[in-house]
Amino acid sequence: MFDWEDDNDNFENHLNDDLARFESQLETNSVGFFDSDRLEAIIDHYLMNGNYSKGELAAEIGIQQYPFNTLFQIRRAQAMSGLGKLKEALELLDAAEQIDSESMELYLTKATIFSQLRDSKRAVNFFRRALELAEREEKDEIFLDLATELEQLKDFKGAVEVLEEAMRSNPKNEGALYELAFCFDQLGNNARAIQTYRRFLDDNPYSFTAWYNLGNTYSKEENFQDAITAYEYCVAINDRFSPAYFNMGNAQLTMEQYADSIESFERCIEIDGDDPLTYCYLGEANEQLNNLSLAWDFYQKALSMSPTLAEAWLGLGIVKDLQGQPKESLHYIERALELEPNMDGYYHVYAGALENAGMLEEAEDAYLACLTLDPGNEDCFFDYVDFMLEHRVGDARTFVENYILKHQLFFSVLPIIYLNWTSGNQEGAKLVLVESLNKDPEKTKEVFIRYPELADVQELVNLTRS
Repeated sequence: MFDWEDDNDNFENHLNDDLARFESQLETNSVGFFDSDRLEAIIDHYLMNGNYSKGELAAEIGIQQYPFNTLFQIRRAQAMSGLGKLKEALELLDAAEQIDSESMELYLTKATIFSQLRDSKRAVNFFRRALELAEREEKDEIFLDLATELEQLKDFKGAVEVLEEAMRSNPKNEGALYELAFCFDQLGNNARAIQTYRRFLDDNPYSFTAWYNLGNTYSKEENFQDAITAYEYCVAINDRFSPAYFNMGNAQLTMEQYADSIESFERCIEIDGDDPLTYCYLGEANEQLNNLSLAWDFYQKALSMSPTLAEAWLGLGIVKDLQGQPKESLHYIERALELEPNMDGYYHVYAGALENAGMLEEAEDAYLACLTLDPGNEDCFFDYVDFMLEHRVGDARTFVENYILKHQLFFSVLPIIYLNWTSGNQEGAKLVLVESLNKDPEKTKEVFIRYPELADVQELVNLTRS
């Protein structure tokens, strides 16, 4: 090795001199002898800059001058893979393996080529062999590459095992942490994800990415308050990490913490600049606070940047409806539906506006369109039952009973309790209430929220306590 290798300026000077000499000799087709370290630096320079043809030429010269140094065969294979000569590169590596079967870089290069060939099974095999030979500081990227190939094979459990091993090898490997988030998401195993992030944070409490991933997982579990706490820790460590502010703002919206959500979204704008979706959510938060003029302005600002943002069109329609102009709201909601025709929630909003506008047949069609797209849309279901109780009371029970039979959704039983009680069938109401309480007591108690007048019936309330 040379003394100048520890000095970047000297290294660059020597490399530039060597490159000039090498290319000059290439032009005259008379390449002289190069020290192996300097020739390796020349090849690496070409490979890093995507000049694979010259990289392959330099590696060929290395093989001629140092036939038993497999590094040059590996470098030539790397150059060949860059040129798309994958089969030839593998043949060269097979030959090199006969000389040196303990080369980590050889197996790593083989694995990468098999990955290029979309042969993930062989790629996994060679990444594992490279991992066995790698030094500790070389393992981080290999763990990630191995996990990626297992993900390609849909072996997410195997990928999780590899990534957890990566975390044990280097607890600061945050790339592995991000990949774990993806794998847990694919497996739907949020409980294990939370456990993994918490364990990681016990040892690395200042990892803002871990707090961010923890917050995201809590959000998937609809544990929004814990999600907000995790995001708060994240931005306390890194107050310029805008994704955490954005996700925190959404969680705060869900928790009806509207003023806080506005602060979070405004912070996103401060960091990242104008963003249509962020302006749209600022509109929603202000709408919930009844700041309707301000909400309107934010929705308009979002659309000035992204004219096809359906959520913003919907927001404009909601504002008009809340301002007592349901007919004027329809244009905006219909535009949102043109852009997103399969959004059940949009039909629900549309139905409400049509009902407010006195267009009852159209409102009924919109309610049914929403429930066709998503039979599990509880709010729409109860709103439609209320609609029927107000406008077609004689058909309400038949609709609910048919809905129960068709969809087998627990929440759809709750209107029967109300219908039985209000029609004078108190025993039938109590019977359905008790049966429902035995199946899902917490969900059943929502009947008193959906139908507040039942909360004044002590006879029914007492049944929930026994």
